[in-house]
Amino acid sequence: MDKKYLRVYNDIVSQIESGIYEPTSMLPSEKNLISHYQVSRDTVRKALSMLEQHGYIQKTKGKGSFVLDINKLNFPVSGVVSFKEITERSGRNAKTTVELLEKQIPRESIRKNLELNAEEPVWKIVRSRTIDGEKVILDKDYVVCKYVDHLTEEACQDSLYEYIEGELGLKVAYANKEITVQMATDEDRKYLDLKNFDMVAVVRSYTYLVDTSLFQYTESRHRPDKFIFVDFARR
Repeated sequence: MDKKYLRVYNDIVSQIESGIYEPTSMLPSEKNLISHYQVSRDTVRKALSMLEQHGYIQKTKGKGSFVLDINKLNFPVSGVVSFKEITERSGRNAKTTVELLEKQIPRESIRKNLELNAEEPVWKIVRSRTIDGEKVILDKDYVVCKYVDHLTEEACQDSLYEYIEGELGLKVAYANKEITVQMATDEDRKYLDLKNFDMVAVVRSYTYLVDTSLFQYTESRHRPDKFIFVDFARR
């Protein structure tokens, strides 16, 4: 299958997110993009359609493609991508603080989410995410110890998935996700710069290894003004 349109899409996304293409500016014409990337008109049009569906551009008939203001950090609903990968790609100034790392026997609701027996331990990891100087994400992860028997604060602060895949040799395959909006809790107020917001966007993820083992449950809590969750669907 021809994936050239993904190369064009990813390159333009990088240029938009790094500020090379500024908000309200126009992308080069289809003709110029075809020449620059040495691809077909159909490939360019697929890439532009994908950019429009993901909220990067607005196509206007007879005028071209205008770059939209991307002031939110896009979190893809599809795929399994680490916070480090997202922020590095967007070029944002980001920091992770490990608020808690401990091995525990989880409460019943977490045990049910991870399909565990009564005495199976998990790692509980609580991390706050600071972006451009504001704490705007609170991630609470529960990782099954029988798959990840050793875990350090350094690994959690850098990239949990890099550690799991690089050091432990496991392969993270896919995740099921649920997105809701909830009232902010005392814990949210403790760790996040919520300003006047009393609601948070909550993404619950059930993440599986390549052998279909459910090894991680995550509750990611977001200040609502800073983030947009994106997906791409093609009929």
